[in-house]
Amino acid sequence: MLNQQQLELYSRNILIKEIGEIGQQKLLQSKILVIGAGGLGSSLLQYLACAGIGSLGVIDNDKVELSNLQRQIIHDFSKINLRKVDSAEEKLLKLNPALNLQTYSIRANYQNLTEIVKDYEIVIDATDNFPTRFVINQVCFEQKKPLVFGAVKGFQGQLSIFKAYENNQPCYACFNSNIVDEKFELPLSEKGILGAVAGSFGAMQALYAIKEILQIGENICGKILIFDFLKNDFRKSILRKNPHCKICK
Repeated sequence: MLNQQQLELYSRNILIKEIGEIGQQKLLQSKILVIGAGGLGSSLLQYLACAGIGSLGVIDNDKVELSNLQRQIIHDFSKINLRKVDSAEEKLLKLNPALNLQTYSIRANYQNLTEIVKDYEIVIDATDNFPTRFVINQVCFEQKKPLVFGAVKGFQGQLSIFKAYENNQPCYACFNSNIVDEKFELPLSEKGILGAVAGSFGAMQALYAIKEILQIGENICGKILIFDFLKNDFRKSILRKNPHCKICK
């Protein structure tokens, strides 16, 4: 049962017929791991905390830099050179003091993710590099965890949920088969991103994670949402399992 403070705090959630008190209780009991406290992570972490997600894990091994502040709105000038997970923790606990928050100031790799992911129901990929995305995908497939994927660049973004362990569904490597090693890095010239685009997609990742917990609305597994805000173009495309996929075949 929700206590009086929770009933008031989450009253606008509870008024939504698809959520109600039962749905809010599910959110309070849920456990989500977010990998990345940067552009995508900044908004999605705050929305998850405010929505009443009971337990959040945050992985990021970077420190706050001046160039981050244009889009990583969970951080500010006073947090420059602070570890991103510590900066995020301070903000999130101000938003929701009851939040059960676990931070990991590490670079996500196969070994540590294999151990950490076990403790969570859903994993959100808020990273900005291909090698880590492939590792996250592999671990989520092996441990049968829903993976909420998001990626942004310039004015564009992509969003999907991968559950390749179910019903002949594709994994991230089926969608992007160009697996690269951990030393791969995009040139700086290809890393431009408008802050509002990253914030918008982070918020959408939070939204779809909540839908996944509550099992409400249209399922986007096996589909990918593609936005181009500059052209006002929105598409929903079908993703198909690759029978030759190196991960989920």
